[in-house]
Amino acid sequence: MNARPEVAAATLLDVQGLAAQYGRIRALDGVSLRVAEGALVALIGANGAGKTTLLCTLSGVRPAVEGAVRFGGVDFTRAPTQARVRAGLAQVPEGRQVFGPMSVEDNLRLGGYLRPKAEVQRGLDHAYELFPVLRDKRAEAAGMLSGGQQQMLAIGRALMSAPKLLLLDEPSMGLAPKLVEEVFGTIERLRRDGVSVLLVEQNATAALAIADYGYVLETGRIVLEGSGAHLRENAQVREAYLGL
Repeated sequence: MNARPEVAAATLLDVQGLAAQYGRIRALDGVSLRVAEGALVALIGANGAGKTTLLCTLSGVRPAVEGAVRFGGVDFTRAPTQARVRAGLAQVPEGRQVFGPMSVEDNLRLGGYLRPKAEVQRGLDHAYELFPVLRDKRAEAAGMLSGGQQQMLAIGRALMSAPKLLLLDEPSMGLAPKLVEEVFGTIERLRRDGVSVLLVEQNATAALAIADYGYVLETGRIVLEGSGAHLRENAQVREAYLGL
């Protein structure tokens, strides 16, 4: 197994023994993973493996019943979502979840609600630079955007909080191949700009192609990990997730 990127760079997110459940059903069972500063880490797995539950637990939407979440060296295991956002953690949810009746720009502004007003315009300018189509449609209702444009809006909205770590949940879901390529190109650019990324993605081929490191989640447990290149060559991963 290749050396882990976290050894060479400071750890931004450190998750140890994390567990979460719905009633008596455990959705996560002892999950441990790390994301280094500036790294792009992919999390792959089948439907129902617990990937979305993991992101929601990291962002504070779901409570952890066991384990620890440290972000930037601080224990955030029991911290409210707002505190995590202030610290620099932002989630782009599965299915975009934009506010359809509201304008594109108002959706973006909601993402910056914790930032000083003087910084909100800077965030808007950054979002419009990344996604020029959003500038063109800034006065239109978000619900009128195409699926790909809504995904751009969801990412832009998360970036309005100036995150250090972006949690991306299935950003390619339902998109045409050309749009998938554009979205993944944006993710790579964000990584180059210094934003760390934890990417949950069923398109394992695309995710591992750009990932520094990756984890495979099955029934709430991490069963494999390694560099993106290492996992792409792993026989178990190739058969189960890459269709090879």
